Amino acid sequence: MRGLPESIRPDSRGRLIERLCYLLPPTLGVGAVGVLRDAELGVPLLSRGLVLVATFGYTVLSLSLAAAVFMDAREVRHVGGWEPRPLLYGAATLLAAPAVAPAYLARRHVGFGTPPDRREWWPLIALSLATTLVGAGLAAVALVLAIPDLFGWAVGIAGAIAVGAFPVAIHRDAAYVSFQHAGWEPNPGLYLGLASLSLFVPVLQPLLAAYYLHRRRRTVGFR
Repeated sequence: MRGLPESIRPDSRGRLIERLCYLLPPTLGVGAVGVLRDAELGVPLLSRGLVLVATFGYTVLSLSLAAAVFMDAREVRHVGGWEPRPLLYGAATLLAAPAVAPAYLARRHVGFGTPPDRREWWPLIALSLATTLVGAGLAAVALVLAIPDLFGWAVGIAGAIAVGAFPVAIHRDAAYVSFQHAGWEPNPGLYLGLASLSLFVPVLQPLLAAYYLHRRRRTVGFR
């Protein structure tokens, strides 16, 4: 397995990019909640407030990610093995941070690996999957029985866990598994990108979680 060069330490900009990426799904989720609240409840001020918070947060995150990716790409070029274009990656991150930043991490992992945590995150992935499935079942029941409060609670709880915890958990656990020399080396950046995409394609979240847990069980197990 690849080792991370000393000049690109785990606590440097590579790790900063990861942390900023973790904040993107919750930030975008706040804006989505604002739009849904306005549509369902007709509370314009609440909607506008949430959307403004999400817009400001997303702008700050995009600028921060663009700067972090630009500076990290400059460092990576001096290591060798991969020569990313700092200006290109920085500008692309500024325009489409949720897609470009995880893609950058995925490519970075190919060359240098991703430092794993000392603990495992798979229980949180399993919890996200279980919560999504239970939430979907309760939402279906609420629709059939016309219980709007139950529907709101089911979707809200399942969405909060899926959006806030799932991308972090699957990225960190993939980093752990990729260092186990077990015949399967999941790319943490790729899974982080797919987990973030599940915010816009909700059906992707349970499918991705189930597939990941299945592959993990067959390779390193749940230990």
